[in-house]
Amino acid sequence: MNQDILPRLTEILATRKHAAPDSSYVAKLFHKGEDAILKKIGEEATEVILASKEGDAQHLVYEVADLWFHSMVLLAHHGLSAADVLQELARREGVSGIVEKAARPKA
Repeated sequence: MNQDILPRLTEILATRKHAAPDSSYVAKLFHKGEDAILKKIGEEATEVILASKEGDAQHLVYEVADLWFHSMVLLAHHGLSAADVLQELARREGVSGIVEKAARPKA
């Protein structure tokens, strides 16, 4: 059941992307646009940091779940999904972080 959660969430996000803003929290977030989504990700990232500093493992898991969820909303906003991130992680598997970072295009 847990292994199916990312595809199921991806499907839900796709249906809410063009839904009426008053139909759900996610539809409202999509309607507000990228800045609102990014603000929420910033808030959630801060909450992850605070939960980690508290040392409460369950609270940390809760906050990371919020961060992942809102990151998935951002991905959906850009027409991407968790599968794209998983593909990138698979590509990096077995590659030294130093080597991978050096191979990135310079911004």
